[in-house]
Amino acid sequence: MDILKALNWRYATKSFDDKKLLPEEKILNLKRAFNLTPTSYGLQPLKLVVLSDKTVQEKLYKASFNQEQVKTASHVFVLCVEKNIDQLFIENHFELVKQTRRTPDEVLKPFRDFLIEDFSKKNSKQLKEWATNQAYLAIGNMLTVCALEKVDACPMEGFDAKSYASILGLNTSKIEPVLVMPVGYRAQNDEFSKFKKVRRPLEDVIIEINN
Repeated sequence: MDILKALNWRYATKSFDDKKLLPEEKILNLKRAFNLTPTSYGLQPLKLVVLSDKTVQEKLYKASFNQEQVKTASHVFVLCVEKNIDQLFIENHFELVKQTRRTPDEVLKPFRDFLIEDFSKKNSKQLKEWATNQAYLAIGNMLTVCALEKVDACPMEGFDAKSYASILGLNTSKIEPVLVMPVGYRAQNDEFSKFKKVRRPLEDVIIEINN
């Protein structure tokens, strides 16, 4: 029930108190939640930019169609996808598996070879779509942790990815921004914090299949 209370408490924050900063412990927990998110095949084709520079946030605000959350937030998380999901990327993942679990190479080889062959058949658009799906898993996981930590957040798709990459100095041959999540503490005058949640009734969204 504590989790449900937390999920009812959270909302897509439209205005943050720009005088309040999140403690480093909460930021670290969100970084860990990002890293612990399950991803397809466990490949983690993601990077997370963590920003708390107000000057840069002001620039991102303009590249976010003037959405106030970006400049008033304590921190801004930018979720990026890897662009080079190739044989080397997959081999590096399995090398990490081997080092972490001491799994023999002969056990890993069949699955590793399958993934290398499977991913070699995907074009750049398909690879980006697959990686972006993993980013949505990560932001969902982070939003739940935000609710439990009493951290306000707002998941965002509305931003200019090319401008973000330029402002943040990202190597666009390697990673690409796909999602943004400003975090902090809600402003007292954010009227959206007082709105009731609008959700379809459970019976409209749940399909029960019983014996």
